[in-house]
Amino acid sequence: MTYGIVIVSHSSEIASGLKKLIREVAKDISLTAIGGLENGEIGTSFDRVMAAVEGNEADHLLTFFDLGSARMNLDLVSEMTDKELTIFNVPLIEGAYTASALLEAGATFEAIKDQLEKMLIEK
Repeated sequence: MTYGIVIVSHSSEIASGLKKLIREVAKDISLTAIGGLENGEIGTSFDRVMAAVEGNEADHLLTFFDLGSARMNLDLVSEMTDKELTIFNVPLIEGAYTASALLEAGATFEAIKDQLEKMLIEK
């Protein structure tokens, strides 16, 4: 099983900036990031989230999001893809960065999950 990271944001600038930041510590992981709508406006869309998931080479994806509708689209995509998605309700930047660095270092999924559980955002 291969692991990768998917970032979903309402803003293309946040998604691309976070991807650039992560590449400083995790050059070799499978990473896709999507933000904004097709027309460049703020928001998320099912089609763009699905493309980010399907475009990631890994078969088990650790996913991170910024706001509610990004989570909703990840939930919908998880029901329609053959890939396994784990959706983390943690701060977007810290969570994605931590998971990526640990994945790059060869940490197991369980070790990454244990670390991220310390960051969980309670509703």
